[in-house]
Amino acid sequence: MVLAAGLLVWRLHSSLVANLDARVTQQAQTIAADAARDKLPHTIPGSGDSAPTVQVVDASGHVVAASANLDHPGVRMFTVAGRPRGTRVITVTNGAGDADDGPYRVAVLSAHGPGGPVTVYAGLPTAGVEESIGELGTALTVGVPFLVLALVLVGWLLIGLALRPVEAIRRQAAAIPGTQPSDRLDSSGPQDELGRLAATFNDLLARIEEATSRQRQFVADAAHELRSPIAALQAQLEVAARHPELARATATTAGMLTDTERLAHLVDDLLALARLDANRRLQRQVVDLDDLVLQEVRRAQRRGVTVQAGQVSAGQVLGDPAGLDRVVRNLLDNAVRHAASGVTVALGAKDEVVTLIVADDGPGIATADRERIFERFTRLDDARSRDAGGAGLGLAIVRDVVAAHGGQVRIQDNHPGARFTVTLPATPP
Repeated sequence: MVLAAGLLVWRLHSSLVANLDARVTQQAQTIAADAARDKLPHTIPGSGDSAPTVQVVDASGHVVAASANLDHPGVRMFTVAGRPRGTRVITVTNGAGDADDGPYRVAVLSAHGPGGPVTVYAGLPTAGVEESIGELGTALTVGVPFLVLALVLVGWLLIGLALRPVEAIRRQAAAIPGTQPSDRLDSSGPQDELGRLAATFNDLLARIEEATSRQRQFVADAAHELRSPIAALQAQLEVAARHPELARATATTAGMLTDTERLAHLVDDLLALARLDANRRLQRQVVDLDDLVLQEVRRAQRRGVTVQAGQVSAGQVLGDPAGLDRVVRNLLDNAVRHAASGVTVALGAKDEVVTLIVADDGPGIATADRERIFERFTRLDDARSRDAGGAGLGLAIVRDVVAAHGGQVRIQDNHPGARFTVTLPATPP
């Protein structure tokens, strides 16, 4: 507002001064033309007090003509030197004699009459301009603060009305307990910006509720799975403590070792899932996936299962070696666990995609279970009967690791058995 007021004062002052300059310039040009034609009267008629003050001075400094609105027309008022004929000069100067109106805007113009060269002066006092500017400045000095105050009050009221729904949303959000994320904000109002904000918050609460529910279910399932091997170990240790003569029995030691391995494998899987849930940054490096596949094939073959790897060719991907090794190991373990006679592994790169196929000739997976099998702690009836030690985390880790590498995993029929197909982006050239 202060800047606008200053610009207004400056613009008005410039306009008024330009108007004065135009009037005195026109009057000086008219008088100079009359002097050049020898039609200059001794007393120049004026149109009242608002008319420009005019004096014509000869080369010796004597006034040869003056306007009728001067009380002492013979007294020279202006002493500004003229320029060559036809050159206009506009300046501010104080008048002499009876000029009591303060500074003048004076136009000076040289002319040549029959009696010799003359200088024409036409001036208007600037007191009116200064008075108008002063009145405007006073009005702005008083009015701008009141206007700013009025704008502040109106803005305060309008912003308060506009932010009232925001405050209501804030109170509702503050009232939602951290242990009950199922509550939602009221989004039944108009679907404007605030309505969309409330809907967005509700979507966020829904995602938080879903994540919290998954976390609680994960903890409950993990506790349930950990209870079995721990209970088995505790029972065997109690038997060994009560019957020391049986502590060295081979069956007892083998059972404890089996339960310990199962417990370690379960804890390892749980830690892997926890890292994936925490969005751990993958250690991106070039990985020869065929080397990992052949290494895991040799490990699986030591378990007495026929694994055919004749279709394994070179394939490089950019990713985490540990995570990709776990993918291959879990797929092979799952295939070996369900195979009737053997497992087939294939690997190849084509069109910037590396494809890994692990197939078995077991009972296969029903179409309705092909998505559910990737959920955590999911074990189908066949899997549960064939492998009492499985926790249902292997395929869940496979899906999460593959997704973290920008790939996909699919299940198809192998006639008989199941075929897992993993596609990953190949290493850029």
